[in-house]
Amino acid sequence: MDIGKNSTLRNFHQAKWDEEVIFELSNPGERGLVVPGVEAGIEEIAGDGISSIPEIMRRKEPPALPEISQMRVLKHFLRISQQNLGADLNVDIGQGTCTMKYSPKINEVLASSKKASDIHPCQDASTVQGALRIMYELDLFLREISGLDRFSLQPSSGSHAILAMASLVRKYHETRGEGDKRDEIITTIFSHPSDAAAAAVKGFKIVTIYYDETGLPDIQSLKKAVSDRTAALFITNPEDTGIYNPRIAEFTELIHRAGGLCGYDQANANGILGITRAKEAGFDMCFFNLHKTFSTPHGCGGPASGALGVTKALVDYLPVPIVEFDGKKYSLNWDLPQTIGKTRSFYGVFPAILKAYAWIMSLGGEGLKEVARVAVLNNNYLLKKITAIKGATSPFKAGKRRIEQVRYSWEELTKETGVDTHEFALRMADFGFHLWSSHHPFLVPQPFTVEPTESYSKEELDEYLDGLRHVAEEARRDPETVKSAPHRSVVHKIDESTFDDPAKWAITWRAYIKKHGPPARRRERRTTS
Repeated sequence: MDIGKNSTLRNFHQAKWDEEVIFELSNPGERGLVVPGVEAGIEEIAGDGISSIPEIMRRKEPPALPEISQMRVLKHFLRISQQNLGADLNVDIGQGTCTMKYSPKINEVLASSKKASDIHPCQDASTVQGALRIMYELDLFLREISGLDRFSLQPSSGSHAILAMASLVRKYHETRGEGDKRDEIITTIFSHPSDAAAAAVKGFKIVTIYYDETGLPDIQSLKKAVSDRTAALFITNPEDTGIYNPRIAEFTELIHRAGGLCGYDQANANGILGITRAKEAGFDMCFFNLHKTFSTPHGCGGPASGALGVTKALVDYLPVPIVEFDGKKYSLNWDLPQTIGKTRSFYGVFPAILKAYAWIMSLGGEGLKEVARVAVLNNNYLLKKITAIKGATSPFKAGKRRIEQVRYSWEELTKETGVDTHEFALRMADFGFHLWSSHHPFLVPQPFTVEPTESYSKEELDEYLDGLRHVAEEARRDPETVKSAPHRSVVHKIDESTFDDPAKWAITWRAYIKKHGPPARRRERRTTS
């Protein structure tokens, strides 16, 4: 691999194991642990542990679990772990819109403490005063950050928080006698797709506003869309282009004059912490992704948490319970007269809440502003450097700064070399990088989205830029190497036709076997090959 002596690129080569799924490793009768039988003395007192279970609750057949030894289980999962990339291993800014940042490891220690991990949501409130205090104080922090008046920490993700907002909007209009009439939610094409999807799940018709020549949502189109059927506006700002809409207060005012509510999708608030607030922009609701902006690990590495905030007028509609403090003790309040009910089991995702609380406490108000300043600085440094790479462009608002991310395009490079954005991304994996090249909606041709956070140093940004430059140059010099990538990574090309054919979908091993039959065992394949 020709890197060049002045490049910061690493001579990367990822471990690649030809590893079966664990069900394929199964051998009948093989065990990792042999559980001893019940001793006679214990059985006389406590029974055999099975007979006391009602017949209707007993399996007719044992569960179809893999049968495998401890040593092989260990090797299997260690091999899989070597085939991962992530924020703790590589410069992960190419994840795009997902706010991949460094999560302080002390927060992991706090969340794994027995004081946090051993509590149970069914405990009496008097026995979990510390946890309730953390939830209550995090609510106070988020009120200050947003300007809104009350938060629920119950939603388990950003999309789940949008679903809760849509539920709240429906209940609000129903209590006012307009539930049947107000059946439209307005969003914008570059807002997060979940703003439309979650609202549609609740039965709303979706009205989508497109952009004007600057890339901003077209306010004239909004004026035409607003009517007495408008239930709410769900919008991201800055949108996924990284462009901040300076006229956002005009948008919310238009909706309010028509009798609708305004919900702010702040899943990616990394570039505006302490700089702008939902209150001053005229929003009735907003949510934050604690697993993105507030530094708990993202989504599948999380778990996730979407904190939903509202103004005083909407507090009674929040999911129950919410945490109260009377000056002496903390309690759970289930008595909200217009509540939308529960949105998930128990209260919320406490490990994510605890990590976000610790992150805010360690930074303080000025630290949160510094997060935003550095994130914006990093993003605009990359904007200048990436658009200097031949073949890369940043559609819309040419020459203007962006906030926390940019949706770029390789369209010019593709026309020149034939290398498309997916092939470019797979070649970046050969250097230990990720490039977010699949970003809905596909209005930007050959898109790639980069979102650097405050976590990354200039040296790491320069390393990532060297990767982009190298692959762009390689696309011109040796396009087949890029097109046939990856060569040194475990990622691979996917037959995208599979995603278009529901007959091929299998989300569990049982579903796979049902549709396709058991695969040939690895040793049999090797013997016959």
